[in-house]
Amino acid sequence: MTKRTILLLAFIIAKFALHYISVNPIYELHRDEFLHLDQAKHLAWGFISVPPVTSWISWIILFLGNSLFWVRFFPALFGALTIVVVWKAIEELKGNIFALVLGATAVLFSALLRLNILYQPNSLDVLCWTTFLYILIKYCNSENNKWFYAGMVVLALGFLNKYNIVFLVAGLLPALLLTRRSVFKNRHFYYSVLLFLLLILPNLIWQYNNNFPVYHHMQQLAETQLVNVNRWDFFKDQLFFYIGSLFVILAGFYALLFYPPFKKYGFFFWTLCFTLMIFTWLKAKSYYAMGLYPVYIAFGAVYLEILLKSGWKRYLQPVAIVLPVLFFIPMYQIMMPVKSPDYILHHDERYKKYGLLRWEDGKDHDLPQDFADMLGWKEMAHKTDSIYATLQNQEQTLILCDNYGQAGAINYYTKNKNLTAVTFNADYIDWFRLDIKYVNLIRIKTLGSEGTEMKETGPYFEKSYIAGTVTNAFAREFGTTIFVFEKASVDINKRIKEEIDDIKSYR
Repeated sequence: MTKRTILLLAFIIAKFALHYISVNPIYELHRDEFLHLDQAKHLAWGFISVPPVTSWISWIILFLGNSLFWVRFFPALFGALTIVVVWKAIEELKGNIFALVLGATAVLFSALLRLNILYQPNSLDVLCWTTFLYILIKYCNSENNKWFYAGMVVLALGFLNKYNIVFLVAGLLPALLLTRRSVFKNRHFYYSVLLFLLLILPNLIWQYNNNFPVYHHMQQLAETQLVNVNRWDFFKDQLFFYIGSLFVILAGFYALLFYPPFKKYGFFFWTLCFTLMIFTWLKAKSYYAMGLYPVYIAFGAVYLEILLKSGWKRYLQPVAIVLPVLFFIPMYQIMMPVKSPDYILHHDERYKKYGLLRWEDGKDHDLPQDFADMLGWKEMAHKTDSIYATLQNQEQTLILCDNYGQAGAINYYTKNKNLTAVTFNADYIDWFRLDIKYVNLIRIKTLGSEGTEMKETGPYFEKSYIAGTVTNAFAREFGTTIFVFEKASVDINKRIKEEIDDIKSYR
């Protein structure tokens, strides 16, 4: 086994180790993770929330036992593979040990560690961006047409995982037109585009058959979340994500513009510029652009190796490697969910300083939003389980939630195999079991949306009562109330179908 291989394995092991020690046991899964895990039970070529790849991975997790270990494993795996791709990119750029170690260190000790602890499409998204850009380096070095096809396969996988990769293409095309028009004269480029379209065709057909829910999802996202995005904050976050290795990225930018051996890669610089311009114009969330930077770390690491290879400058090599670690250590304490909610509450200034307490509603709260979204779920699920066990006609009981986090958490943590929660929110609208004649209703209502639930719904049932609430004050679901309605005097199925039809007609 070569020295390089040993070093790479060490980084991979460190990546996995960091992931499994970087979440305080007080935290549970994130609300988005519950939705993605539930998709394993409803495989399709598309979903309202995401394309299909996440559901395929969820099916594997379900097959392996659906344990927390496997939920954490796959995003960590994609993060480790991102390091591997950057390593290979550095080798392709003729980098040696210093460049390899610097590049791997810069990727490992960055905000990607935070991104990779959550089971969401984002980790694979970053891997696909990085791999696609690495393939462009391979093509530039060889001019071999096979890299067109390899690139389109990766692009198709990225598209079927998260549509976000479309923005990379939108930034790449004008960059190629500006600096490398010969690509558009190669017939294999167009053949590979046909391959890409063929690979994503099942998802496009699904979107067409379902009235393109991605459009309505993005419209809703823009109205409820992106409207609160500050463009200046977007750029500040770009610096924050890789703050310890910012000097490596800047070295990469400089090399792409002024270092003669990198002249053929010049379009990479303009790709970054155009992609960031598009994201800024659309007021995108800052983490959407995180996949851009790993390859630029590869360029910068190789260029710094050349700058620091001789004379007194070689003594700066250890400093360059240590810098990302030193910057990351204090950031690790606030960026990762390693501290308890009580600690964060009493040290909130550190979190406010970096805008970590600002939620998608544009307001500051006690915890970072992702942390608050990792609390209260077990309590809610266990209370629902206990209530469900006391009811007659359990198999005819509908558990209706306000949002996908509630439904997914109940389905994940329940110990009753017959219990299934649904909601009119996100993908669950397609997962109602209307072949069951419902007579009971367990209604999960978010604090602030419970209104006059008892007064409005109670008259249609023989018995109604409040059975419990979520009491964890740090949870985003704090105050969520569990209502129970038994023995309906109305046709629940009819009401549900009417509501579903109304929502789908709007969609």
